[in-house]
Amino acid sequence: MTGLLVATTNGAKLREIEAILEGLPLELVTLSAFPHVDEPEESGATFGENARLKALYYAAATGLPTVADDSGLEIGAFGGEPGVHSARWHGTDYGVKFQKIRERLVQCGLETSDARFVCHAAVARDARIVYETEQTVEGCLADEPRGDEGFGYDPIFVYPPLGLTLAEINRTEKSRISHRGKAFRAVREYLLQSHGR
Repeated sequence: MTGLLVATTNGAKLREIEAILEGLPLELVTLSAFPHVDEPEESGATFGENARLKALYYAAATGLPTVADDSGLEIGAFGGEPGVHSARWHGTDYGVKFQKIRERLVQCGLETSDARFVCHAAVARDARIVYETEQTVEGCLADEPRGDEGFGYDPIFVYPPLGLTLAEINRTEKSRISHRGKAFRAVREYLLQSHGR
């Protein structure tokens, strides 16, 4: 494996992943090198199904070994919603999403809820999945968005051991504790062990 496609169009996510995979003995390639390749429909019912679908699709479309992930927020009081629909749940404006969460908590008579972030990462090569991992970080919802270090739902997700939202934690610390950080460190370890095979 001399090149690896990192299959995401989310710039903030890409920066997090590239920082974790930096220094690997292979070239990281982004989707910007393949403007003609359309995005697949994420039709899976689980994070794992979507990650595998994307990894296999992009590996076939580009001919490169590919790592893809699917991740999202699961809110306990909402039965795990938004889950696999996190990116598209109530549109793309996170201010609106945060307001919808707050309104729904009030409707449930709650001030907060337990929550967790999930990241499922999959590596595809030669039309098959060769490695996958699913990692989580447990927490709860903040009463209002806090911090500007992160993206997505980070400003409303409190990591209890620190009492801070993921958006209030510096990138290095976030990478150490987050769902995506854990998943891509596992991917990194797999790639180091399998390099040259």
